[in-house]
Amino acid sequence: MTSRPCTDLTLRPPRSPRVRLGGYVILPRMLDKCRAELAGTPGEYSYGCSRDKSFLEFVGIDADTLKSELAKGLGDGAVLAWIRDNAKYKRDASEIAAWSAYQENRVPENLASRDRFNNYHRASGPDRDDIGTWFDVLDLDDFASFGGRV
Repeated sequence: MTSRPCTDLTLRPPRSPRVRLGGYVILPRMLDKCRAELAGTPGEYSYGCSRDKSFLEFVGIDADTLKSELAKGLGDGAVLAWIRDNAKYKRDASEIAAWSAYQENRVPENLASRDRFNNYHRASGPDRDDIGTWFDVLDLDDFASFGGRV
């Protein structure tokens, strides 16, 4: 089984939260962050953040246990198979699709999260009027942080 190279998140951002693996948004990004943490190159990214936790709670997998599996050098397909085999909550395709759609459309839910969202937006692209969801602001922040021009 071929393992995916470790991601150096000091050189490039993790995959967009929109990228799917097994129908799950967030999962590829979370795997990139975990692999980078294992390699000692997470940059400013953190494995186990609130978005990662939302995925882990949805499937019923412990963050440290998943990290141990990734430390074995498993590629994305093997990790997805492991998640399917070990998830506490066996989700069907419609549940995964609904959860992923919800995550893609999430907006700040309270004043504190709105402030954090606005700070990301202000720092990365204050003139952008198309930034409305958390995924929008994460993609914009990744783009701007690695030299993109908005």
